[in-house]
Amino acid sequence: MAILRKLKSRAKAEINSGFGSNASDYGGRFVNKDGRPNIDKKGVNFFESISWFHTMLQIPGWKFILIIISFYAFINFIFAGAYCLIGVEHLNGIIANNFAEKFGEAYFFSTQTFTTVGYGRISPMGFLTSAVAALEALLGLLTFALATGLFYGRFSKPKAYLRFSDNAIIAPFKDGIALMIRMATYKNNLLLDAEAKLSVGLVLEENGKQINKFFQLELEYSKVNSMALSWTIVHPITEESPFYGFTEEDFKNTSGEILLYVKAFDDMFSNTVVARTSYTMNEVVLGAKFLPMFYRNNDHGKTEIDISKINSYSNTNIPLPSSNELPI
Repeated sequence: MAILRKLKSRAKAEINSGFGSNASDYGGRFVNKDGRPNIDKKGVNFFESISWFHTMLQIPGWKFILIIISFYAFINFIFAGAYCLIGVEHLNGIIANNFAEKFGEAYFFSTQTFTTVGYGRISPMGFLTSAVAALEALLGLLTFALATGLFYGRFSKPKAYLRFSDNAIIAPFKDGIALMIRMATYKNNLLLDAEAKLSVGLVLEENGKQINKFFQLELEYSKVNSMALSWTIVHPITEESPFYGFTEEDFKNTSGEILLYVKAFDDMFSNTVVARTSYTMNEVVLGAKFLPMFYRNNDHGKTEIDISKINSYSNTNIPLPSSNELPI
């Protein structure tokens, strides 16, 4: 209730986040670290709930390649089995002494047909075998066209390529303290006109009921012209902040989540890119300060930025209010 009293005077900062207000309806965090909502959709069948195009563009690269290779191996296995059922004697040019060798020859004939390579040593004979080979060639053309489109979509998809610090920190700032989050681009892309929005969702008890309250967090700078180096998002904890008067116990015992949304313009793609992440309260480090991550190189001719230091911070002894100093 002490936390709720602190927030009463700042109700004007409350926002509608789209996540709802009933805390008992939620499990875990609102947003995962990768920026995706922590939500599973039910009520529709699996195939209706999945957008295969979005899925194939979003999955990690190794999974995408594994799916392509697995599908290629599986479909050729099916067609090789079909040729064996029809009879490998209908494949002119096969040289084999046992079933394993016959199946192997049929399998590699299938791969050549599927890819439309057609080396010519083995050729189909008879209507049924030729029909299966024609169907496989058509399927191969369509499949490779689809795979090529997915490859291009993954390659050309605009991405922010932003890396966020693992933790948010409460650090000294001017004459007080501030909540800080650091981010930087880690590819050789350049983001312009970057804009950040920071909010917090707190789980509070009101009239004996757990509710979610979301507040917009004012930033020192919400926009930067260029993301050439790192950008530290700074929310000064002033009297207008929902965190004003929070003690160390409040930060440790309050259930909540800090949500960060960033959008910027990528001049290479001439498109707007976005990135999101979140921090639960146990991912907020109290009394810390980010260490520098860029500096001049040895010949003073360039500025170097060390992305591996994005999470580096040192401890400080900043004062937080005690429980008997809470503002009313």
